Amino acid sequence: MTQRQPNRILQKRPSDRKAAASSGPGTGTFTPVGLRSLEDTGLSMGFVSELALKILYSEGYLSGVDWCERIRLPFAGVMDGVLEFLKREKLLEVRGAAGGFGQANYQYAITGKGSERAREATERSQYAGPAPVPLDVYMQAITRQPLGRIKVHQRVMRQMLSHLVINERTFSQIGPAVNSGRSIFLFGHPGNGKTAIAESIGKMILGGTMYVPYAVEVDGHVIKVFDSVNHKPVDEQPAKGVDARWMLIQRPVIMVGGELTLESLDLVFDPTNKYYEAPFQMKANGGMFLIDDFGRQLVRPRDLLNRWIVPMEKRMDFLTLHTGRKIEIPFDVLLVFSTNLPPRDLVDEAFLRRIRHKIEIMDPTFEEFREIFARVCEAKGVTYDEVGLRYLLQEHYVKPRNPLRACHARDIVDQVIDIASYLGIEPAMSQELLDKAAQAYFVQL
Repeated sequence: MTQRQPNRILQKRPSDRKAAASSGPGTGTFTPVGLRSLEDTGLSMGFVSELALKILYSEGYLSGVDWCERIRLPFAGVMDGVLEFLKREKLLEVRGAAGGFGQANYQYAITGKGSERAREATERSQYAGPAPVPLDVYMQAITRQPLGRIKVHQRVMRQMLSHLVINERTFSQIGPAVNSGRSIFLFGHPGNGKTAIAESIGKMILGGTMYVPYAVEVDGHVIKVFDSVNHKPVDEQPAKGVDARWMLIQRPVIMVGGELTLESLDLVFDPTNKYYEAPFQMKANGGMFLIDDFGRQLVRPRDLLNRWIVPMEKRMDFLTLHTGRKIEIPFDVLLVFSTNLPPRDLVDEAFLRRIRHKIEIMDPTFEEFREIFARVCEAKGVTYDEVGLRYLLQEHYVKPRNPLRACHARDIVDQVIDIASYLGIEPAMSQELLDKAAQAYFVQL
């Protein structure tokens, strides 16, 4: 880590800080209470002052209200003291009132000396967003909003999975797996709904809410946590009396596929902007992390699995700063592996033992396939015909020995619709259209 120079803004960090939190509905036992002083932030005057300067440097000039909105710190008790310090050091100046009364409504502009100081700070890190929370406060927050508080029961399961046709054996395994909040291994032939089941599990988890910070600070480094793609805010604006550095979100559900690499599972340091992006599993804390198409990644399956052994057993993960220092992060994630490949080709017995729940998603029976086909026809506006389905099964499944897959119903009906549209006729489950659909769809391997 780069050593700080003597002329930089410094102040010792409070050594006795505690996480400012209280009970809150729907978020476990953690709600970040509003800040009353700089000490409550857990950050030094030097860190906050440099961050405030970088924000002002990028904007040119700001009112006190807008400045507080950018940095997500209150004016009274926190930013008023920071502004007085910056004025005393001649790093900014007051340009007049922007409307209203009080210092919060003054316009502030950066001075030449302040611009120089901001450029120095930018060389160390270009992060100029909401103030981060200290690492130890983040760890307490995740610990106090455990995923294990989310419980589902059979009635809820029936409702959440009612859009899928699932046999009772599989259905009875999914609920306990969700309630464990640990790890699930979904396997079976392609096209039978593993991803759809995982997404439904995610919707169950999304019934809860939790707080995540915009960013985390450790040893002066910033780790950006909040991700507008994967984190869905419940309210865009923080509630009154809540620390605005935190966002109330739906519990996250993050899905990755073949693009996953080992490097993306550690802190991602941006050498240009000089701050970190949190890895997928850190962003997924308190929710679900789905690794879809497991075994299709560029990295060897064994290497990827070995990466999860310690987090799954200890419920803690270890990430590495570019300085070489390792930091400990809570691993409160429902980790879901979904694969089309045979488990014996991917994992050994020792690893499977560490995965709490193993669920095989099997091919549908003829009766289940019938139910799926009827639902698809109804959804797509095609009249369902029992005789047509029997013909399809006999001619294109039984005789050529094609296995049934849950996705076939959707795909074949889509083929029927496409062919009928081309011929200028109404889509129907006629022998002619079903034959053409099957010939276009099935390929003998």
